[in-house]
Amino acid sequence: MRTHALVALSSAVITTSALSLYVDVQARGGNADPLCVIQGLVEAIGFIDAGTVFVDKDDAERTVRNLTTAASVRLAASAGIVAGAAQFTLLAAAMGVGQAILVLITPLKRFGLARADGEE
Repeated sequence: MRTHALVALSSAVITTSALSLYVDVQARGGNADPLCVIQGLVEAIGFIDAGTVFVDKDDAERTVRNLTTAASVRLAASAGIVAGAAQFTLLAAAMGVGQAILVLITPLKRFGLARADGEE
């Protein structure tokens, strides 16, 4: 939870800073693109995501682990970017859907309505 909170907070701070700097540069007659900051954030989070995923090489098969963790870190970064851009309606919708996915899939697996991890 701490990792997700820090990823979201840092993404929000960087996005807010980029948008603020954009306004300052525009006021002085300059030209800047705050979307480059968001692009950089998404790429950086990709490296963090890649570091969380690993393949367990068993004798008979390979098992990929931590994909949900990587995806939820990505969602935390997205939440920070959206919060930093003050798009709170989008933030609420995304967090609601994300929470529903994380909470509801487990019971669906128990009842056989969703595939268990590792199934194709």
